Amino acid sequence: MADVYRVAGGGHQAMVAMEEFLQGSGVPRHILERVGLRSGQTNGCATCVDLHAHRAHEAGEGLERLWAVAAWREAPFFTDQERAALALTEAVTRIADNPEGVPDDVWDQAAEHFDASSLAALAMAIASANAWNRINVATRRIAGSAR
Repeated sequence: MADVYRVAGGGHQAMVAMEEFLQGSGVPRHILERVGLRSGQTNGCATCVDLHAHRAHEAGEGLERLWAVAAWREAPFFTDQERAALALTEAVTRIADNPEGVPDDVWDQAAEHFDASSLAALAMAIASANAWNRINVATRRIAGSAR
């Protein structure tokens, strides 16, 4: 497909506005990048995996932790807050796998580590990451094209 972000410029601008909101939301950048990375991995979005891994590394994230995101449950490198964000990311990204939506225990765990405002922003970040994933996968964007 032609460059979807150029052709649908107004939609792209709206998504960029969401990203700007998220950067000022109080959710730590390393959490936002990890959400983008994990949703990209889950959805098979090479563009987003590439983008968020590079952004996180440029912001000081270690390679060992980046390599371990796909297996975060088994890896010892993540804080409880990061684990709560990753669990929520997976539950929202794979919402069709659970007929009741996101399980209460996942929400409760996230609420232990994020105040109401940050938790709402985190939910928006996960939804936004999934929207980017779907557009990029559907239009076959090439990894590296978003950097």
